[in-house]
Parts: sequence; C-alpha cells; structure tokens
Amino acid sequence: MSVLALPALADGCPEAPDISDAMASLYERLQAAPDERTAQLITNEMWGLWDDAPDEPSQMMLDEGMRARASYDFLRALDRFDSLVGYCPHYAEGYNQRAFVNFIRQEYALALPDVERALELRPRHVGALSGYALTLLALGREAEGQVALRAALAVNPWLAERALLKPVPGEEL
Repeated sequence: MSVLALPALADGCPEAPDISDAMASLYERLQAAPDERTAQLITNEMWGLWDDAPDEPSQMMLDEGMRARASYDFLRALDRFDSLVGYCPHYAEGYNQRAFVNFIRQEYALALPDVERALELRPRHVGALSGYALTLLALGREAEGQVALRAALAVNPWLAERALLKPVPGEEL
C-alpha cells in the first residue's frame, strides 16, 4: 500500500503504524532480560519502533527535532516537535520528545502534560514511564514520582532510574 493510500486523520497525518505485536514480544523479552545490558539492547529495539513516524513529513519533523535536541538547539527542537504534535496529534513520540526537551530545559511543568499524553497513547512506553517519574520527582511530587517509578520498573526492572527508588515502609527493595 502506498503512503497516499493510508487512512488519514482529519489533520492529514495517517495513523501511526500498528506496532502492538512487535512490542508485545519485546515486552516479554524485557521482562525476562537477565541483565542491564540485555535490557538496554531490547529497549533500543523498542526505540526503533517508537521512532517510526506515521509518514515521511512526520518522520522528517521527528528526525529534525531529535538532531536539534542532540546539538542542544532546544528552541529548534521544540519548534519541530510542536509541528509534529500539531500534524500528528495521535503519535506518542512527538509528545514524548517534546516533554524530554522541556525536561532537559528544567521546564518540568511544561514537560508533564506532554509525557502524560504520550502515556495515554502508549501506556507501556518505557521512556515515557521513566520520564514521567523523573518529571514528578523534579516537581517535588515525591509520592507520585515513586508510584510512577514503580510502574516504570514493572515494565523494565533494569532501568537506571531504579537507583532513585525509595522503600515503602515495611517493604524491602
């Protein structure tokens, strides 16, 4: 099927590719990962799927935004992610990447709604889950951050952020 034949949303962006079968297998492998290195390799495969935008224009916006972020051009990155979210409001990675840029900029209040939207669209997105926990912690919302961190670790027990986990009274880590 050509790109032009894909069903388009009202805003012109086609629906994001259905990655549910591939992700289910990766989540199973992630749960069974014997060590942090193996978990990271599996997570890298997940990023390859999450970073597969719905069409060529959205892929260009995503790639340009990520390149801008990598070169610390945060205003350009935000511009690209704003455009991506406007064009593809049902594509989680646009929100997740914009949240990440705002997190890096220490604009945690701006990051929070975007990471929440990314999780609405992809509830088990490991990057968004850990980003949500870190954002809540940065906002001083310790109890909520710990709950979110536990949710992230339930998906990927090897996250580096596990070092931030605090014990619940009466519970061992």
